[in-house]
Amino acid sequence: MQKIKQIWQKIDPFSLQVRLTIGITAAFAIGVGSIALWTTWKMQQILIDGHKQNIEQIAERLPGDVEVYSEMFSLEIGLQKAIANRSTGKTLIWVKHKDGTNSGENLVPNDVASIKLMSLMRSPLSTRVYKIGDRYFVVCGKFLQVKGQQLGLLFVAQDISYEQQMFSSLVQSLGIVSLIALIIITIAIAIYIKKSLQPLRRISQLAETISVNDLSQARLHLNRAPTEVKELARTCDMMLDRLSEAWEQQRQFVGNVSHELRTPLTIVHGYLQSVLKRETNLTQTQREALETAATEAESTIRLLQDLLDLARADAGYLHIHLESLVLNDLVVEVAAMAMQHTDRIITLEAAYEQILVKADRSRLKQVLTNLIDNAVKYSDPHFAIAVVLDLKAESALIHVCDRGLGIPLSQQHLIFERFYRVDEARNRFTGGCGLGLSIVKTLVDSMGGSITVRSKLGEGSTFTVTLPSAA
Repeated sequence: MQKIKQIWQKIDPFSLQVRLTIGITAAFAIGVGSIALWTTWKMQQILIDGHKQNIEQIAERLPGDVEVYSEMFSLEIGLQKAIANRSTGKTLIWVKHKDGTNSGENLVPNDVASIKLMSLMRSPLSTRVYKIGDRYFVVCGKFLQVKGQQLGLLFVAQDISYEQQMFSSLVQSLGIVSLIALIIITIAIAIYIKKSLQPLRRISQLAETISVNDLSQARLHLNRAPTEVKELARTCDMMLDRLSEAWEQQRQFVGNVSHELRTPLTIVHGYLQSVLKRETNLTQTQREALETAATEAESTIRLLQDLLDLARADAGYLHIHLESLVLNDLVVEVAAMAMQHTDRIITLEAAYEQILVKADRSRLKQVLTNLIDNAVKYSDPHFAIAVVLDLKAESALIHVCDRGLGIPLSQQHLIFERFYRVDEARNRFTGGCGLGLSIVKTLVDSMGGSITVRSKLGEGSTFTVTLPSAA
């Protein structure tokens, strides 16, 4: 029962597979059901018509039999003998006279259904079927005339209960077999449609899992798919080609622009710093303007460097030099540098005195600097930033914890995307363009590690970097 419930919960009533299965099955059931109903009705008519013809023939021939017997016996005795000659176990014949007496009554079985049938017949009638209890009778009634003399009303009835029961059993069995066949056909249709839709699922899976790095290699190979699906696959392949070309052009453009702009901006920043250090006759307004220009130039240089690093990583040219280093010493160095540029307290906790990792020193410093800078920008200034080091199995863990506003669960999987911002208003206040965490993920991945985030609104966030241990 539990398995059936689980299977039922997995069924999507709005899916194309379910709709096609229901539609085809319904059309099949209506068609077959209509044919079965018509066939059943026709067989019933054939069965009844055979019995009708039989009793009508008896009713037509009985007056002639009475005439033959009346030549040898009296009319009443001739009538009784004619009725007895034509009567059988299932064929009932009697004549109702004007005085209310019945000839042939002694030949009718003494059962409730037969007696009730005789009491119901009072006037001439066309051949009809009567149901009395669980019994079925075909009855024909007409006036009986012999030698110009009207003897009464002649009734001929035939018991068709056995045939009707057999027919009902046949119809019931046919209904059960049809229902089983319909279930089997429905399952077969569902399986066939599921296999037919498999190419569409492959296209959907490819579109769901494809990444920027896979654009040039990802292709759909659907040799046995229907023609329409092949056309869709070819269209998707052409779209992937165009996306790959567009991404390559964008990457080259970003790399070229970053490289070309970084050098002149560095020179401008250097001159601004030189003027600020050497000129003593600047007014307060001039000094503030130069300091603002120097700060913006430095921020732009960092942005261009981030874009250049991402472009190099995309092209596979990001240089990574892995070496064995003491993680504790590196974190202390980065924390000390960070505290020189901010009034925030940064605490360090380590499960072991020395944790060795295999990483690129400069790139790991860049990762830690970005994570601590991110924690400083988006957390409560009254709380310290905690950096916790741990060692599990063959991996070293770096947890950077803050007590900030937190990140909504629905957006946590997007924060490592380029240029993505959780809150545009907050980012305009704190600065940044949404590349910091993307750079961090790119560098961590390049060093064979991974980064995850755990956050709760109103309580803060914890970024965890996992790197291979060198122990």
